[in-house]
Amino acid sequence: MSLDLTLRNKASALTAIVTAAAIVLAPLPAARAQVKGPPVLRDTETEQLLREYTRPILRAAGLEKQNIQMVILNDGSFNAFVADGRRIFVNYGAIMQSETPNQLIGVLAHETGHLAGGHLAKLRQELANAQTQMIIAMLLGAGALVAGARSGNANSGLANAGAAAISGPQAMIQRSLLSYQRQQEENADRAGVKFLTATGQSARGMYETFKRFTSESLFAARGADPYLQSHPMPADRVEALQGLARSSPYWDKKDDPALQLRHDMVRAKISAFMERPETVYRRYPQSNDSVPARYARAISTYLHGDLRSALAQIDGLIQLQPNNPYFYEVRGQALLESGKPAEAIPALQKAVHLSGNAPLIEMLLGQALVGTDNKAYTDEAIRMLRAAVAREPEAPIGYTQLAMAYGRKGNYAEADLASAQAAYLRGDNKTARELATRAKTRFAVGTPGWVKADDIVTAKPPRGNQN
Repeated sequence: MSLDLTLRNKASALTAIVTAAAIVLAPLPAARAQVKGPPVLRDTETEQLLREYTRPILRAAGLEKQNIQMVILNDGSFNAFVADGRRIFVNYGAIMQSETPNQLIGVLAHETGHLAGGHLAKLRQELANAQTQMIIAMLLGAGALVAGARSGNANSGLANAGAAAISGPQAMIQRSLLSYQRQQEENADRAGVKFLTATGQSARGMYETFKRFTSESLFAARGADPYLQSHPMPADRVEALQGLARSSPYWDKKDDPALQLRHDMVRAKISAFMERPETVYRRYPQSNDSVPARYARAISTYLHGDLRSALAQIDGLIQLQPNNPYFYEVRGQALLESGKPAEAIPALQKAVHLSGNAPLIEMLLGQALVGTDNKAYTDEAIRMLRAAVAREPEAPIGYTQLAMAYGRKGNYAEADLASAQAAYLRGDNKTARELATRAKTRFAVGTPGWVKADDIVTAKPPRGNQN
């Protein structure tokens, strides 16, 4: 599961190297496609829960000090993967479709297995080796193709031999890479079970998740060549995983009820924010009086315009759990997004306090302070937003609000710099460079602000994002 998309993209890139030989020899136009990944979803409550899920697993894997981050992607399908050595990416669909904490924890344990095994670094080496082999094969094949074309007979034996020289090694190398990846997946399964056992957790959820995938993919896998799959064949994988999981002394251990409630709360929150209101109400009907169901309905109510009813529902939740910071956060967000920033401030201040100064909630409070147009709040907003972006340097909203606050004070150098940082984080490199260039003219040369602005001006954007 984890490296599936990554390897497919890499394999496509390698295949493109060979295909390019034919394109060079033919008068065909080349098309450039700009690939952009799905946007990231940010939510303190959900991220905190995922961190708590992974913390003991990372500790067991010896990765506790590596500052591994959890990143939630705006994708409703069930998937999780690692694409570098410091982040685990989880689709919100994986959270929604995991009925118990243990099911999601099992997936995270599998991904940790990839990190602990150094699979990404090893895969890069395998790809590098494969690329070298494919380039050699491509050159040999392209030489034969050129010779065949010069003979004036595109169907000549020489040209056909060139095509075979390209396709033969390509197929062989593809099988080699896929075999390597299948072995990685099997190793990650074993490592995941090991980490779960070491932390006193059941591997049952991990087994249940992969078993469900097997049931869904059995028809698609029927008749498939097992040597052309990036993952082990579904039935074989689940059979092996079942043996590993059942051998754990914690096979029958259940999730703590309090943890299950938090899991259900996060799923309810995601449903309310990401699904249509009719879907939310089918999933959480009025007859369901559980706290997660009430949470989902309250959020959905405010999102779709009935602020008064939403506030009444949220206040009812606060009465039940007066120390839950996320109920105050939702109350403040509902007021803020309804054009009532001054009324949102008390609830957001309470949320910041109860959450232990969570940076994303501080940014929301900073937005409310700035949104009041009350200059008396400006210094407080700047202080809070600077502290928040220092701990969450990849959140554009923090810099956007900081720019507005600096603008209110007439500090246009810092306002331009913060705006440039926000644009850079959004991927708008052209705007970021323009704003940073202007910021440099407002700062004294060599000052910290000038250096930060210069870094943005001279930064090279990632490939495929050259705007």
